[in-house]
Amino acid sequence: MSATATPRPALRRLAARLGILPRYVDTRGVTRRTSDRTAEALAAALGHDASTEAEAAHAARRLAAHDEAPLAPTRVCEPAAARRLPVALPPAHRGRRGEWHVELVDEQGDRTAASGRVHGRRAEASLGLPVTPPHGYHRLRLTLVAPGAADVAAEQTLIVAPPRCPLPRERLGGRAVFGLLANLYAVESGRNWGAGDLGDLGTLVDFAGSLGAAFVGVNPLHALRNTRRDISPYSPVSRLYRNPLYLDIEAVPEIADTPSVARALAGRAMRARLERLRGGSRVDYAGVMALKAPVIAALHRTFARLHGGAETARGQAYRRYCRAEGSALRDFATYVALDEHLAASAGRDWRRWPRAYRDPASPAVEAFRVRHAAAIERAQWVQFELDRQLAAVAARGRRAGLAIGVYQDVALGSAAHSADAWAFPGRFVLDGTSLGAPPDGLAPGGQHWGLPPLDPHVLRRNGYAYWTRLLRSAFRHAGALRIDHVLGLFRQFWIPPRRPGVEGAYVRFPADDLLGILALESARAGALVIGEDLGTVPPGLPERLREAGVLSTRVLLFSRDRRGAFLRAPAYPRQALLGANTHDMAPLAGWTAGRDLVLRRRHGQLRSARELAAAQRERRGAVAALRARLVDAGLWPADRPADGADPAFRGAVHAFLCRTPSALVGIALDDLAGVVDPVNLPGVDLDRYPSWSRRPGLPLERLATDPAVALALAGMARRRRPGR
Repeated sequence: MSATATPRPALRRLAARLGILPRYVDTRGVTRRTSDRTAEALAAALGHDASTEAEAAHAARRLAAHDEAPLAPTRVCEPAAARRLPVALPPAHRGRRGEWHVELVDEQGDRTAASGRVHGRRAEASLGLPVTPPHGYHRLRLTLVAPGAADVAAEQTLIVAPPRCPLPRERLGGRAVFGLLANLYAVESGRNWGAGDLGDLGTLVDFAGSLGAAFVGVNPLHALRNTRRDISPYSPVSRLYRNPLYLDIEAVPEIADTPSVARALAGRAMRARLERLRGGSRVDYAGVMALKAPVIAALHRTFARLHGGAETARGQAYRRYCRAEGSALRDFATYVALDEHLAASAGRDWRRWPRAYRDPASPAVEAFRVRHAAAIERAQWVQFELDRQLAAVAARGRRAGLAIGVYQDVALGSAAHSADAWAFPGRFVLDGTSLGAPPDGLAPGGQHWGLPPLDPHVLRRNGYAYWTRLLRSAFRHAGALRIDHVLGLFRQFWIPPRRPGVEGAYVRFPADDLLGILALESARAGALVIGEDLGTVPPGLPERLREAGVLSTRVLLFSRDRRGAFLRAPAYPRQALLGANTHDMAPLAGWTAGRDLVLRRRHGQLRSARELAAAQRERRGAVAALRARLVDAGLWPADRPADGADPAFRGAVHAFLCRTPSALVGIALDDLAGVVDPVNLPGVDLDRYPSWSRRPGLPLERLATDPAVALALAGMARRRRPGR
């Protein structure tokens, strides 16, 4: 706030109550304060007018009244704490002797009732329950009765969780392991349709097993539009459901009963189209889906004819899946059908659809469901088949001896035009406020991701139902889960509408509640959890993640001391996933060559030739420092230059990773292939750089026999399971 600005104490009090942080410290140690203008805009995004001091004070009073409700709408705690029920006594009940009655309903519908007396001498009371609620989701109903006062009833979602997620020692018996990391969409093979699919993932799982690996990690498999601009796995149409791009068409059971598809696959025209789609250096998402979509429709017609209303095993499995997914699947499938139906007339953003279709519960949408039942059924069936194929990959991983299996990834948010934002009204902030990242060395103006935030207050009022459903979807058939930008469980950087990134501010999230639910769902899945905790990390966050059993993410190329030397192997933490780089960086071959710096200059992120030259000097120093660390570790000859294009150098890097105590080491498929260009160039529009589509140039069929791959994997012996 400038010296001449009028103080806004009411706005500041409201902002504090809403969790809008007054300041943060950036990566350079500079304290950045939240301006009144930003605080006012973010308060408005959360549904509170703070345009004047009087309005801000009024909004704060309304929030205070909500806080006086007898029960918090949702409570997340461990079993011992769940035996005590904190209650705020209504004013009319204070000072009176009264009674309380509680009914606890668990997930199976079993009920436990308890009663007691309350003396009302204080504004709060702590009621003792006769049982310790087990881990899980409970519905709690409270009634307060006092003479001379009206009865008061309240309800609460009580979520009882373990103290932490499963730890690597519990899954791995104390062994440190390695795995392969792949962008599944980019995987090449002689059998896929131009984009990697779940059949390719099965092949990759088998290859990983042959190496003695413990896991295969993939990008988020979330549903996308697969159009020219909607291809980022981190800006999905839904985080609850998966992308039809990954469907292995030839593994769909109905293909054997659909002669038209068999004839088309054998035809010269289809083979020619497949060769074109497989042959490019980049994935043509729209082209792949243009080929798959009519085949999917034909296969679904066969399914509907043979199994739709029949008591076949496959028909029963489909109906069980739909029942388990419930209204969320029905709404997602309805969105898919509406999106396709209205694309030509209203565009592909539900906020521009005719008003009657913007509410999933409207009569118009219900009528649409009846008229377009076949299209909705098809979208549901695609998700059922994707789920079946992913389950088959998980089983394949167990047979291959992978101790963890498939490690999946969950994105930070969903796109504003997404099915999630449409199907869960009120949960998302849709006024143009965007998630992003504060200014740093890579992006001096901050990063603007274009993703709408979830409203943390609405999330809590709704019992964290969306978060729970998201986790259950992500953990299905996964032995580990990576949470992108795990800082978002603690605080998120929100940028007001039409403002630059430097005018953003952090908004606090209910981390203890979100971590508790994460611990519960990961324990139920028996899966490890990895948090991507890079970037601007506040003090205390790494320790809190460690307490919660969430593995940290460590990146070799970021791990240097104040003198610029790379850390020695023993300095890395045990409770971590360690890799050489990330999908936002150049692979090793491109990093040593400075290819990413050239691209940043080309696209304006380095603003002059002087800046490029300075960055190149710094990079040469970093490469020399990495070489020195490898030489010191006895992994690289002192008289040999460091060159990521040399597979032996990449193998030395991987060998170094495997000497660290970190529980998990991830080896990128891109580094086995020796790719130079990054798969993503952060902050650069898809029109200028084709992120999320670059292929590694190494088909799956060559992985086991390519001499360069063998050299790049030579250092993995320390992490191979016994007998390998």
